[in-house]
Amino acid sequence: MNRCTRAIIYKDNLKYNLEQIKKYVNPDVKICVAVKADSYGHNAVLTSMLAENLGIEFLAVATIDEAIELRNNGIKTNILLLSLCTPIEMEDLFIYNITPLVFGREFIEILSKTADRYFKNDEKFNVHLAVDTGMGRIGCYPEEAKEQAVLINNSKHLKLGGMITHFAVSDSLKKENQDFTKTQYENFKKAVESVKEEGISPGICSCGASAALLNNTDMHFDMVRPGIITYGYYPDEITKEHLLSVHKDFDIKPVLSFETKVVAIRHFPKGKSISYGRTYVCEKDTDVAILPVGYADGLLRRFSPGLEVTINGKNYPVRGRICMDQCMVEIGKDNKDVHLWDKAIIFGPKECGALNTADDLAKLGNTISYEVLTSISKRVEKIIN
Repeated sequence: MNRCTRAIIYKDNLKYNLEQIKKYVNPDVKICVAVKADSYGHNAVLTSMLAENLGIEFLAVATIDEAIELRNNGIKTNILLLSLCTPIEMEDLFIYNITPLVFGREFIEILSKTADRYFKNDEKFNVHLAVDTGMGRIGCYPEEAKEQAVLINNSKHLKLGGMITHFAVSDSLKKENQDFTKTQYENFKKAVESVKEEGISPGICSCGASAALLNNTDMHFDMVRPGIITYGYYPDEITKEHLLSVHKDFDIKPVLSFETKVVAIRHFPKGKSISYGRTYVCEKDTDVAILPVGYADGLLRRFSPGLEVTINGKNYPVRGRICMDQCMVEIGKDNKDVHLWDKAIIFGPKECGALNTADDLAKLGNTISYEVLTSISKRVEKIIN
């Protein structure tokens, strides 16, 4: 691909972030790096290779196909499937050695029967029991954990290899949300203890993603699951500044830059409107740079007004509505610092010359950096630097 709109993945920054996570977590705590959604748009195969080389024990995906892609690219590390699969996909769990989350009698029984057809001896296949302690998504309730652990271990070919829950508001510093996180943690501990009391090993217990990994080090259990911090962004209110205020030092670098080039510079007289809906009318004679990037690339329509784009070390405002394939940037009349074919950076790490981060765009769009990063579409080539 020769298109000038592209994303650059800074491999050294990605490795740096993984190393920072390893330093931060106690050596006896395992790490499960979230590489779902193509590593939040950062190349899942690359992330997985770096994680594997660093001795990280687990990778987490959202779909069977994501896991198969990793296996087909030589990844040997344990893979945890965070979303539920359907019966037609279950045999692939065994073929590609993917550890699923399970809960519910019907689901466990169907998986058990599928395992019976696949395995011909006394092999046991690890599954992780999902427990809903307050996320309100998938999982059994804590009081059901013991019964479902028994159901798993009574299966001929399934074995309880772990227990997992997910915090709903651990990225918030509000007292009521921190209290809710503590309640979730205590309920998860009770679920784990109930399984132990039944004489069943709960396996690898895990509850903390990026926010709790950083802010609730007493909740690490056996394994933590870093996601957004792997790719250089802090989870909501658990910022670098907050961590330093509580004497925790954790440094990460954005990994991905989103960039394009100036393909035209046009003069716009005072009173001329720009883009659909005529939402912006030039207040004076000015020049406008045309950029071949739009919402079909992941530059969401709601980022304007407010979005600024970096060209040669200075930010310039996007004017009018962002189109599907293009946007318009006001550069001022007779600007000697902006030329045809100059690089225009939407966001990225400092190394690429960006003055914006994915967090900056997230604030404009009333969203989170996760959505900004994963919205970059397939037609945007990802280049590893």
